[in-house]
Amino acid sequence: MKFGTKAIHAGQEPDPTTGAIMTPIFQTSTYVQSSPGKHKGYAYARGKNPTRTALEDCIAALENAKHGLCFSSGMGATDAVIKMLRPGDEVITGNDLYGGSYRMFTKVFANYGIKFHFIDLNDANNIKNYINENTKLLWVETPTNPTMQIVDIVACATIAKANKIIFAVDNTFASPYLQNPLDLGADIVMHSVTKYLGGHSDVVMGALLTSDEKIYEQLAFIHNSCGATPGPMDSFLVLRGIKTLHLRMKAHCENGRAIAHFLKAHPKVDKLYWPGFESHPNHEIAKKQMRDFGGMISFSLKGADLEKTFKLASSFKVFSLAESLGGVESLINHPATMTHASIPKEEREKAGVTDGLLRLSVGVEDIEDLLADIEQALDAN
Repeated sequence: MKFGTKAIHAGQEPDPTTGAIMTPIFQTSTYVQSSPGKHKGYAYARGKNPTRTALEDCIAALENAKHGLCFSSGMGATDAVIKMLRPGDEVITGNDLYGGSYRMFTKVFANYGIKFHFIDLNDANNIKNYINENTKLLWVETPTNPTMQIVDIVACATIAKANKIIFAVDNTFASPYLQNPLDLGADIVMHSVTKYLGGHSDVVMGALLTSDEKIYEQLAFIHNSCGATPGPMDSFLVLRGIKTLHLRMKAHCENGRAIAHFLKAHPKVDKLYWPGFESHPNHEIAKKQMRDFGGMISFSLKGADLEKTFKLASSFKVFSLAESLGGVESLINHPATMTHASIPKEEREKAGVTDGLLRLSVGVEDIEDLLADIEQALDAN
């Protein structure tokens, strides 16, 4: 089954009671049992809900995974993975990382004796310098947030397997339409479903996908025991959003490409981060592991200080200044004070997340309107 067909049909059968083509919203907290412990696969809605099951099966199909678990947020999903570890365990991750992940790692789990190494992953061989007998998890984003670093998934998988390390990939920026890390050797894929999978900025949710039975059993236990599970209405909304994922991603990629080339040619633009350029670090790896380069772009202006950067960020009329990404509408974000504010300034800047950096989530509006908006904003600054 091809991707678009899976997006519309995977995990979703007509309702056997009514024939409804859309998965019903099973708005229930509990389920009747015929006798104690004897039920139809559902006992209590924290553990399982039929609407959520359909969504989990659909996302699993899109990632070519055997199992899927949905969580109340992307951070809830990330939290579940780290809860597989024990005090004294060590994690290797990138130095360009979503601020919420960094905050969770350093402010929450570090307090429980788990050690995190934030390293440059542009060269996967750097991982080898930090592996020891306590290393249990390799956690990467690719493309990274917000400087769009490309991490070689195959190389990371090879190193992780040789050292018996669990390898997890945050695939949020690419979406399963552009990249499937499990096919390249990852053990776990994480999505902030809030972003491209939901696609309409109306749901907060996360997901984990895996084909490893042991890992799935551990995650499913944590999922049920700790309770960071989404409700049926949110699950229904994401199922609806996923049905157009392949169509939306084509538009995100087309618009992203046009805007990236426009910014590259603009005299006021200094640094530009988009993996589709041949000059982008690890562009050749991106070509191998991705099917296109996406709609996420970061850039800075020549000589811009914080005040000028703020002014530019507030000058757009079609792009909205807001957190998040991956919705149908175009957004602009200032990582240093928004999504990455929890990372100390000196740590942010090591990865290129300067006060002058702006991040675009290019939506699916008409490209002429988006280009005109960027042009007027740059002209005004």
